Amino acid sequence: MALTSVSEYQVQNPHSLADRTVKWKTFNFFDVSQVKPADSESSSLFNSTECSCLCAGSENLFLGSNDGYVRILSQAFKVVRTFQAQDSRPITHMKQINGSSLLVTISEDLSNEPTLKVWALDKPDKKTGGPKCLSSVGIQNGRKQFPISAFAALDNLSQLAVGFANGSVTVVRGDLINDRGAKQRTVFESEEPITGVEFRDGPTTTLYLATTGRILTLTISGRGQGQPAKNLEDHGCGVGCMTVDKGSGDVVVARDDAIYSYGVNGRGPSYAYEGPKQLVSVFGSFFAIVTPPKTDTASKPGMLRRFVGGQASNLYKSSTFALLDTDLKYVAHTETLIAQIRVVFAEWGDLFLLTLDGKLFRYHEKTLSQKLEILYQRDLYVLAINLAQKAGVDNSQRNTILRKYGDYLHKKGDYDTAMQQYLKAIDSTEPSQVIRKFLDSQRINNLIEYLEELHEQDKATVDHTTLLLNCYAKLKDTEKLETFIKSGTNFDLETAIAMCRQGGYHDQAVFLSKKHGEHDRVVDILIEDSKDYKEALDYISRHEPEVMYPNLMRYARSLLEHCPHDATQLFIDYYTGRFSPRKEVPLAPAPATPGGAVSTVQNLASFIPLPYRQTTSVQTPVAQDPTQNAFSNGELAAVDDAQGPSEYDVPKPRTAFSSFVDHPDQFIVFLEACLQEGNMEEKDKVDLHTTLFEVYLEVAASKTGPGKLEWEAKARKLIDGQDISMDASNVLLLSHLSNFRDGTVLVREQQGLRFDIFRSYASAGDTAGAIKALRKYGPEEAQLYPAALAYFTSSPKVLEEAKDELDMVLKKIDEDGLMAPLQVIQTLSTTAVATMGMVKKYLSDTIERERKEISNNRRLIESYRDETNAKRKEMDELGNKSAVFQTRRCSACGGSLDLPTVHFLCKHSFHQRCLNQVRDEEIECPKCAPTNNNIRAFRKAQEESADRHEMFQDALQRSRDKFGTISEFFGRGVMAAAPATE
Repeated sequence: MALTSVSEYQVQNPHSLADRTVKWKTFNFFDVSQVKPADSESSSLFNSTECSCLCAGSENLFLGSNDGYVRILSQAFKVVRTFQAQDSRPITHMKQINGSSLLVTISEDLSNEPTLKVWALDKPDKKTGGPKCLSSVGIQNGRKQFPISAFAALDNLSQLAVGFANGSVTVVRGDLINDRGAKQRTVFESEEPITGVEFRDGPTTTLYLATTGRILTLTISGRGQGQPAKNLEDHGCGVGCMTVDKGSGDVVVARDDAIYSYGVNGRGPSYAYEGPKQLVSVFGSFFAIVTPPKTDTASKPGMLRRFVGGQASNLYKSSTFALLDTDLKYVAHTETLIAQIRVVFAEWGDLFLLTLDGKLFRYHEKTLSQKLEILYQRDLYVLAINLAQKAGVDNSQRNTILRKYGDYLHKKGDYDTAMQQYLKAIDSTEPSQVIRKFLDSQRINNLIEYLEELHEQDKATVDHTTLLLNCYAKLKDTEKLETFIKSGTNFDLETAIAMCRQGGYHDQAVFLSKKHGEHDRVVDILIEDSKDYKEALDYISRHEPEVMYPNLMRYARSLLEHCPHDATQLFIDYYTGRFSPRKEVPLAPAPATPGGAVSTVQNLASFIPLPYRQTTSVQTPVAQDPTQNAFSNGELAAVDDAQGPSEYDVPKPRTAFSSFVDHPDQFIVFLEACLQEGNMEEKDKVDLHTTLFEVYLEVAASKTGPGKLEWEAKARKLIDGQDISMDASNVLLLSHLSNFRDGTVLVREQQGLRFDIFRSYASAGDTAGAIKALRKYGPEEAQLYPAALAYFTSSPKVLEEAKDELDMVLKKIDEDGLMAPLQVIQTLSTTAVATMGMVKKYLSDTIERERKEISNNRRLIESYRDETNAKRKEMDELGNKSAVFQTRRCSACGGSLDLPTVHFLCKHSFHQRCLNQVRDEEIECPKCAPTNNNIRAFRKAQEESADRHEMFQDALQRSRDKFGTISEFFGRGVMAAAPATE
């Protein structure tokens, strides 16, 4: 909980207690209800004779009894678990480690040392069935039997502090969770009883001690450990009047005069709250204070005692319970209870209070909206604003409170303060709601203030701008009107500029547009209204590329029509990456013109279209120095920037093509200039060449005579180079549409359409061209040779022109296997041009080669047949005839053979000991084993490759001897039928 408020509405000094007479405002921000357990057993547990201590945590309530039992209650206040923590000794202190299953209990009586135990509620004990006791420690107090008056523990249970009524404090250190031992040490002794102990964890662990007369700190771990206790203040507190604020980590002490806080740097803020204190607790941002009953009853009137009878004594012993918000200085709830309060605890998001007569009360905090409604009813809007700000509401909710506050002040007649609230809530307030309240002519200054803020916040509409201008005109405040137009105030430019344009004040409209960076509007006014195309083009060229380019593209056709040269040059500079804004150089002021111009206010006043505008003549302002006139367009001149081109992303050239429609001459200049730029991308070059080629052909089509030939020559030169990359289909299409026959031939050569080139020569009967194309492209395009064979023998004339080329073609076909001999004969037989003498050599060479190949195959077949017969005969002899072994030496060691001896049918003999035979393993001749393994591996590879049909298809496609490939794979078993499966 924050102990200080930063609200702009709260003016107080929490460190000062001088103003003890300030009364805290009291509200009822909590709903109180008595908790009635469902069964009588649970209800009786809260009786003071049964319950010896209480703690809450981890969504449960823990009750310790005088007989040593611990009972765990759920949120419904039903007993969900009971276990015995100590034999016949009351449990006086408990602490549940929130967010875990650990529970710490302390039981004591004055005859023995107090016993501290740590319980694991989630681990059952096998013997008792209850929770497992992780560790048990007897707390030492120097053999002095005094009751425990205070107890505190760190969340990790690494250190625990126990304060005794005799003024001593014992600190227990160790791993109590894993029962690895613990050490105890008396760290403080005093003649005053200990009333409170609290830990503050951090880089150093500090123990705060409270006695009846002092507040002290003691460093028990970290830097400063071992030093004596440091005295913070010479005023102590009672038992139960010291606690720790989990939010800030500060220790809170309640005394009769005030509430004090102590941090790492000592005493912190203090809050005056008079009255005796019995208990203090922290609940969220509130301090829960319990005031004990007053003991002095002698001054009470006897008539009241007689009227209430026997309850009079209880009435005067009643306790007071209060919840304080020290930040905002108010009492959130206060209540007087007849029975004394025993304990205050928080759980399940609510605060609970247990009285000595066993009654349990729940305190549920009201919602923020309910609290605000209570404050609205009492017109406490400043406190409502502070409360909402502390709760962290969004701007919309905060502005709602500000509007209500403004309405309240407006009703009281405090218009200026009310307007301040409306201005603070301007973000989420409907302007019309405020404007209606100040339409009275006497409140026009407040209205102007609100309208100006709307423009400052950029929330003004067209009507607001018009209304503000009308207010200026109504007050005849020409200075404000001039300032409004010339200043950088955020207002609706559409309205102000539209009024200037409608009245013919184009210079003023240009000034407003320039003033507010509306470059697009400046160009629009210059072109659409002023018709000053040269000035518009000059203005465009003075801006950066991101401003210049959109305006250039928007008005490109108008600029090209009226300023063709300058506009084309601007296009060229931008699309070639050489554009740089032109600098503005101020010119010398022109001499003053006698008579002066009509003021802007007087010009604008007649264009305010409001029904409630009063006709008021606007006075002409005093003539000003002409050098101060900011509306002149001639004050600046543009010169070229010598700092080099700007850095920007050069767009694709094709984005500018549509701008040059109906301007072919400028288009050609633009395209040719772009092509001269060397850093163009390949795709952009293709677009430029293709478009320029098309424009050349269009211009040539519109010309006749030498002019037509000149443009066709340019088109031919454009596609004649080897480094020109153009889409062949586009060039062919454009050439066909424009009847440009030279283009089709050139593009085929550049695009590598070799077969088409040869076919075009053949179709035209150009044998020389066909031979040239064959020699040039034949090595790369093999299919040209079959086509050349058909063309050379198509007619006697062609055959005569081809001469020896026919023999060369036949030789190439034969060497590369481009055609089978039968195909060659069929091709030659389609015409009667070729004679047998021309192909005699080709046929004789082919027949001779085939004969040799047949002869070699026959000899190979015969050798395979003889070898197969020999192998079969050998196999038959091995199977049917006995074998005689005459070998006398071992084939392995070379020694003489002696029994036992192993003979193989391969005629190899071995000592049995030389074979290294393994039992039940089939033996094989060591000499023949490598050869046999190779044969098996080869056979296995053939069987595996028999199923790989894609290998067979690939080999067949790549082979020139198709039949030989089929024969080879047939021998591997590819063609064999799959074995039948049963």
